[in-house]
Amino acid sequence: MRKILVIFIFCLPILGFTQTPEQEQDSTEVTYLIIEGDSVPRTTIDLDEVMLLQKLKFDSREDRIRYLILRRKTIKVYPYAKLAADRLDSLNKRLETLTRNRDKKRYTKMIQKYIEGEFSDRLKKLTRTEGQILVKLIYRQTGVTTFDLVKELRSGWRAFWYNTTASMFNISLKEEFDPWNNKEDYLIEDILQRNFQNGILERQKSAIPYDYYDLTNKWLHGGWDEAKKEEQ
Repeated sequence: MRKILVIFIFCLPILGFTQTPEQEQDSTEVTYLIIEGDSVPRTTIDLDEVMLLQKLKFDSREDRIRYLILRRKTIKVYPYAKLAADRLDSLNKRLETLTRNRDKKRYTKMIQKYIEGEFSDRLKKLTRTEGQILVKLIYRQTGVTTFDLVKELRSGWRAFWYNTTASMFNISLKEEFDPWNNKEDYLIEDILQRNFQNGILERQKSAIPYDYYDLTNKWLHGGWDEAKKEEQ
């Protein structure tokens, strides 16, 4: 179980970065755009996109408790999935610059050792259900199952072995994130959107296409059932 939850970080490269704090801007400040030598005043303010989220309603106290538990677990593991997506992109870009397979293998192995030492202790503390949510979110953020990530970065046999071992803990590394057909996945998406809005989680675009409002219409307003009736 402990090794299983570490595999997704094989794609994390060693990257240095700096952060520049954002400067506060006076709301009365006028920005000028320079167009062919002319200064054009700009008085509008760019705002981030805001999604309108409906108030949550639960059929029972048990449903509310389950949602709160799912929210806690989702918030806990999402940063790891986001990190996997960020670093996988960086890793692929780095590997594209290497021409020899030997150099690619050496680089990947170096990253693996670094990450295992950096993150293993934290991932070992995840519960079985947190591990399964993490597998789903890795698919959401990368568009690739954890199984296929291992298969691509290591070997097909290793991926098979990890998946077989994971099945002993009721975890499938082939699990996909499917909020259209799985209500729990929809609830996970709802949790993500709400925590993107309130700033608890850093927003990252999903690698798989779907419309949150369509999902909400299906699961909360019976839009799916109504569409089925019309077809019949």
